[in-house]
Amino acid sequence: MEEGAAKVPLPDAFVQFLEANGIDPSIYTAIDSTPRFIRLKPGSEACVEELEAELNCKLQKLQWLPAFYSLPPHVQIAASRAYRDAKIYGIDAASGAAVMALNISPGDHVLDLCAAPGAKLCMVLDLLGDSGSVTGVDVARHRLAACRTMLQKYTLGDRCRLFVADGTAFSVIPSSLLSDRESCVFGLEERLDVFKEWTARRPWKERKRVNKSGIAQLVSRSQPPELIYYGQHSGVVGLTKEELYKTLSDNEIANHGYDKVLVDAECTHDGSVKHIQKFEHWGWRTLQRRVLDAERTDDLHTLQLNLLTNGFRLLKVGGSLVYSTCSLTVAQNEDVVEQFLKENGTAELTEIDAARNWPCKGGCIPKTWRFDPSTSQTSGLFVAKFTKVVI
Repeated sequence: MEEGAAKVPLPDAFVQFLEANGIDPSIYTAIDSTPRFIRLKPGSEACVEELEAELNCKLQKLQWLPAFYSLPPHVQIAASRAYRDAKIYGIDAASGAAVMALNISPGDHVLDLCAAPGAKLCMVLDLLGDSGSVTGVDVARHRLAACRTMLQKYTLGDRCRLFVADGTAFSVIPSSLLSDRESCVFGLEERLDVFKEWTARRPWKERKRVNKSGIAQLVSRSQPPELIYYGQHSGVVGLTKEELYKTLSDNEIANHGYDKVLVDAECTHDGSVKHIQKFEHWGWRTLQRRVLDAERTDDLHTLQLNLLTNGFRLLKVGGSLVYSTCSLTVAQNEDVVEQFLKENGTAELTEIDAARNWPCKGGCIPKTWRFDPSTSQTSGLFVAKFTKVVI
């Protein structure tokens, strides 16, 4: 057996699943086939040489993706000074491409509807800089708490707010970052019904209460959104709960919704080589239940369509939405896109200009794209972009 090859053969059922979806099973047989990727925070370019010396390897700058570098897959960055000093973070280049497809502009209000584990959220905030806002949503409380920790480590939380909520039902629009509201905060300081500056004390008490009460870490569709973090300039400070959670009609959302929405939907993760290789330890029966089971795939298709539909509902007219999954199956990608377009007359599948330079393949329908380890030297990812138009 060659060095780096999988310890056991892939199960026949999984090979058949891959071949039925046009996926070459050989991408899963080499552990060391895909490099690791890091992204430098803006202004951290000077740390590259120091990081190379510390890690004893050469970092390869990606020409097609700004601020990204590849490094050998066995190299661990967690102990490096640059990582400890919050100058770099790990994020797959394909995921970075999905963020770049949004074409974020200064002042944009961005919604990340499936925000955990948080690397894409950090990248969006890096691209926005000192303008706009980002709203991160995730159904898993513990995973969103990890996002919060990441924001604090990289000092990126000033214009961000995080909600534990079901992304298929989330309905909070962007908070207006108005200077007159900030000036009105003075005089509201004694009111009990307005949001004051966020501190870690309250979330700690909330986590303790959650642990004691045994509340599920995954919230249901019927539960109201839970705000677990907000930055000073995220538009929350000075608002009342009534203002923050104000319900708008779809027509009002068309004018006051998000400029950009990212829906990196829950999927079977079959495009991630590292994820599939974990089943050698978890057991192939677990893979059967999580990836190959037809009922599971049908449920995911419905969830993905609902996430895409709700994310698009929260988008303002003229805004852009990027849909992505780390699956390479047609059912979770092109089939979702085609059904969504049939059901949403204001949705238009849009060209991704940056994709002309991406090392990837076109999807099974025009204007969609697929990354995979053999073609792109990245994890597997499907990407499609939509614009909301007026009919």
